[in-house]
Amino acid sequence: MEMSVLVVVFMSFLGCFQLGLSQSEVYMKAFITWDDMKVDEGRARLSSRDNYNRSRVIVVDKNGGGDSLTVQGAIDMVPENNIGRVKIYVLPGIYREKVLVPRTKPYISLIGQEGQIYDTIITWNSKASDTDSNGVELGTYRSASVTIESDYFCATGITFENTVVAVPGGYGMQAVALRVSGEKAFFYKVRMLGTQDTLLDETGSHYFYQCHIQGSVDFIFGRGKSLFQDCILQSTAKKTGAIAAHRRDSPYDDTGFSFVGCVINGTGKVLLGRAWGNYSRAIYSFCNFDHIIIPAGWSDWNNPHRQKTVVFGEYECSGRGADIRGRVPWLKTFTYEEVKPFLGMQFINGDQWLKL
Repeated sequence: MEMSVLVVVFMSFLGCFQLGLSQSEVYMKAFITWDDMKVDEGRARLSSRDNYNRSRVIVVDKNGGGDSLTVQGAIDMVPENNIGRVKIYVLPGIYREKVLVPRTKPYISLIGQEGQIYDTIITWNSKASDTDSNGVELGTYRSASVTIESDYFCATGITFENTVVAVPGGYGMQAVALRVSGEKAFFYKVRMLGTQDTLLDETGSHYFYQCHIQGSVDFIFGRGKSLFQDCILQSTAKKTGAIAAHRRDSPYDDTGFSFVGCVINGTGKVLLGRAWGNYSRAIYSFCNFDHIIIPAGWSDWNNPHRQKTVVFGEYECSGRGADIRGRVPWLKTFTYEEVKPFLGMQFINGDQWLKL
């Protein structure tokens, strides 16, 4: 082993010692576990004034009873290039702020009080056409209320919200509630509320389990490789809209959206997906569709040549909107063996970063 490698290993273990991590925890830090989503509420409150490196829990209370009044303030307390899991425990309240978890702060858990998902809300109201202090338009990406750039992030019991109500056809109405660009993120019982472009699943492998995602136009979009399992996808469209807009520009891009066991309901008439890229990939399996699905189901984004290259499919779905007889003729049909790689953790290589 070269000297430089030895130094890195030594510094890593020294950092873990300073954080109070055991050797087994060092080896486990590259996995997200159920324990990463939990805090001992009583202990967290008692230890909130202690050195958080010892308890590795930071308490956020807008009423002043914790370590920080704001979520961003708690994130700012996490050391740069942190190597051990830090839990940020957010007490119920409406936190009106834009939040950024930078790439330099991995292994953060954002945890709401159990059973208080509707009462623990991070909310803002930026849209793409808004301008920054230099007069430059934010654009879609910078409109996000909450941005997660770090790896091994997880969240539960929290609502991410963008309160902008999109005007159909209006300029710059994209308003992201949550933007995720880090690798390996897990969201469990999290709500994402918006109208146009609610969830920007930008890049990386992500797992959304029992989440509620709400919007009207392309309210799940991006280049990510994500599994949405047992989620509620709720349309708020007044007339027409679309759920998923995946961007995949090459047949060699190992990305896509897989929806398994989800419920699609709400208002208006919506498409299941639109081909944002030439090789867009989105598949619904064992999902239940309410009677809001436009019969054609899918759009080529006015690029007919994409009909030959996209991978849009439905497998064993049910409900009043699941009749595929009116679907576009280029809808993919799968055998069980063909759809199997999209049905579980293997789609996002979960065995390499999730222990659930």
